[in-house]
Amino acid sequence: MNNQISVVIICRNEAPIIGKTITAVKDLTNDIVVVDSGSTDGTQSIVTALGARLIETGWEGYGPNKNKGVAAAANDWILSIDADEIVDRELAHTLANLPLTDASVIYMIRFRAFLGDRMIRYGEWSNDRHIRLYNRKHGGWNQAAVHEGLVFPANTRTITLKGYIHHYTSRNLEDFAAKTVNYAMLNAQKYHQQGKRAGWLKCRLAPAFSFIKNYLFRLGFLDGEAGYTVARMNAWYTWLKYARLRELNKGNGQSS
Repeated sequence: MNNQISVVIICRNEAPIIGKTITAVKDLTNDIVVVDSGSTDGTQSIVTALGARLIETGWEGYGPNKNKGVAAAANDWILSIDADEIVDRELAHTLANLPLTDASVIYMIRFRAFLGDRMIRYGEWSNDRHIRLYNRKHGGWNQAAVHEGLVFPANTRTITLKGYIHHYTSRNLEDFAAKTVNYAMLNAQKYHQQGKRAGWLKCRLAPAFSFIKNYLFRLGFLDGEAGYTVARMNAWYTWLKYARLRELNKGNGQSS
């Protein structure tokens, strides 16, 4: 156990997986904070039954909700994960034995992405890695509603840890489609607020380029049917994002 670390998890309606996510880090720390934004599937009872601290709140965006959990954490060292991200045994062992003596060091963690139970080795989801362990006195999440990011000063050193986070992105195609639409709409709104624009040509060329890049150049075809599905859905996401942005640019959408 590493009593310097607090684990912060954000979730909503993650009853099928939240128990596995919490269990994977229970031996790492005695401070697990779960920020739930209105689950209706019993997620909350699973969280409390496993001894994690539950914070129930509304949805303000990924960055703001993560920051709520960070503010409630007992320790300054924060391991930030989502409800569908499971720490593997090697990473748990690495974290438990990490000295954490320098607050200016941040820790990169490698990811293995899954569609259902199938690990995706190629395409856009390959070689995925993110900063997920850091000291909150040295930096933290920005306030972005989607595609949030961690912000640190210039004197920051990055170390990549042994082990992986297993990211179960979607349980099935229906789940994948729902998440794709949600992310596309959120990102279109974000781009619109930033003053970005999408023309007719971008709406048609960007999705095709996305598919070719991920399915062919990044070898997504080697993942078989799953690789094709991921490449096609990512292309669809690209089209939805820019089509919705174009609609907002024209003033046809309700959001401003």
